[in-house]
Amino acid sequence: MAQLPPGIRFVTSFSRDQWYRAFIFSLTFLLYASFHLSRKPISIVKGELHKHCAASRQVELDSYKEYAVRIQPVKKTSNVSQCGWEPFDKNNYKQLLGALDYSFLCAYAIGMYLSGIIGERLPIRYYLTVGMLASGLFTAMFGLGYFYNIHNLWFYIMAQIANGLVQTTGWPSVVTCIGNWFGKGRRGLIMGIWNSHTSVGNILGSLIAAYWVSTCWGLSFVMPGVIIAVMGIVCFLFLIEHPKDISCSCTPSSVKMQHLLIDSENCSVSLNAIPEVTGEGRHGTSAISFLGALRIPGVIEFSLCLLFAKLVSYTFLFWLPLYITNVEHLDAKRAGDLSTLFDVGGIFGGILAGLISDRLEKRASTCGMMLLLAAPTLYMFSAVSKMGLEATVVMLLISGALVNGPYALITTAVSADLGTHKSLKGNARALSTVTAIIDGTGSVGAALGPLLAGLISPSGWNNVFYMLMVADACALLFLLRLIQKELRCNADRTL
Repeated sequence: MAQLPPGIRFVTSFSRDQWYRAFIFSLTFLLYASFHLSRKPISIVKGELHKHCAASRQVELDSYKEYAVRIQPVKKTSNVSQCGWEPFDKNNYKQLLGALDYSFLCAYAIGMYLSGIIGERLPIRYYLTVGMLASGLFTAMFGLGYFYNIHNLWFYIMAQIANGLVQTTGWPSVVTCIGNWFGKGRRGLIMGIWNSHTSVGNILGSLIAAYWVSTCWGLSFVMPGVIIAVMGIVCFLFLIEHPKDISCSCTPSSVKMQHLLIDSENCSVSLNAIPEVTGEGRHGTSAISFLGALRIPGVIEFSLCLLFAKLVSYTFLFWLPLYITNVEHLDAKRAGDLSTLFDVGGIFGGILAGLISDRLEKRASTCGMMLLLAAPTLYMFSAVSKMGLEATVVMLLISGALVNGPYALITTAVSADLGTHKSLKGNARALSTVTAIIDGTGSVGAALGPLLAGLISPSGWNNVFYMLMVADACALLFLLRLIQKELRCNADRTL
């Protein structure tokens, strides 16, 4: 009998359940990467929407009428003016660009609280598919303003608001799905790797947007819109919400269950601390209420921590390319390419945070340690980035790791842990609401960060970094009680 080829032996070495889990892991990774891919273009295109005017701009015009007559032919024959794209070509461009960020993120924050509640009552596959198709439409809609020569600020603001609302369908859906398929064993590491979809999406979005930004910035939005819409169709065709739907076991039998979040009443860590999610729990229980989810120990603390952690992360997401353009004097394309290094650092930071939290069995302490290091790192970044391109590259990688590490851990492993807390008695439908509350509160900070950056940056970029350092300190402050409890419980177990 002939020996099986190595490739076939490799395929057959994994069970049916393992292959399905690998498939769901990869599929949800790609689905949410496409969400972030479609959010990134606005930060890349900012450098094209407003350009620094030449010193010799239209000197000594006799009157406003004469000026209007002179620029009229330019408006009709070209999509760009000397200072960028109207209405972002004025001196208040930072406030206008900040309004675009704020409109998207504010709509996202408000919609997130509703999204989890709605998502628990609808099939995830349908809910996520509709959201991705709608997101593709509104992302492309922003880019169509270029092709149809639209210069009305409210057109772009409404496109951002609509996109922010429909994008809330993504996170509760994919976290609920991945939480259904993977147990608690090594959840920090698994979700740390899985959460790199955020950075991968940001990197791809930056590269796609940067490719078109200098020649046809409308395509910087249209192409990501097409991509997320196509992924929405893939979601409809292939997403499996729960392992029970295809008779797979709920969690890997070889994985040891771990209770990594400290209960409010005791410090016990046991296999029975969190019951398995059963088929009856999934279909036979009612969805948890908003107030009921808030009463789960740790939800409020981690939500408020994420508010400030996400404020820092999204300020970098939306303003970093423009900062690099101003400080390093690079064009929009090169600044966009360079900004991807922050997300590369974020990939390693998310994986490192998950690995450390699994090893130490301390989620809050891991987040606190990285937040403590992030604040001085941000100060160093503001100082070192002015010394040259090489120093900026190094600090982008380090800052990305420390800023995105706690953000990644809270939005994935912590949310999944809290969503399967023992107080829920196996109610699998609660995970979507808990995830939405945590990420929705974080999205409030995500909305405030870019807005504050737009308001503060005219007084100097250093003041923006001071604001980010204060936000990191506040994030750490809200975790102190949980960190203290983790350390106390660890001391009790060693006695």
